[in-house]
Amino acid sequence: MVYLTRREYFNGAHKLYKADWSPEKNVEVFGKCANKHFHGHNFDVFVTVKGNPDPDTGFVINAHALSKIMKREIVERLDHKNFNLDVPEFKNIMGTSENVAIQIWKWVEPHLEGCQLHCVKLVETENIYVEYFGEEK
Repeated sequence: MVYLTRREYFNGAHKLYKADWSPEKNVEVFGKCANKHFHGHNFDVFVTVKGNPDPDTGFVINAHALSKIMKREIVERLDHKNFNLDVPEFKNIMGTSENVAIQIWKWVEPHLEGCQLHCVKLVETENIYVEYFGEEK
């Protein structure tokens, strides 16, 4: 089994805030992320696939094909977007990095051929990243 990882990046904004909580509780739980005017990040996203190299090409997946999938399914949907306002999938769930990583998996997985999605790693800051390995089966 060989693992191949491709990185792309995008800029996005969000606000972590629960309308049914008081402003004080939101600040207590979410800190600066509860800013009423939103805040943004420069995200790096790493998609790792796994499989056996094709006997003809030697690829688990053509890295250019993976890049096209990532740009179409991730970057075009999230780059320079406000997750809370512009991304329908986050209308009723918090646009945390954890939830964004799960959604990225859902967008990318159906488009992979000849390999399996292993991990989505989303880097929010130099100190915070999440990794999602799919649902337990």
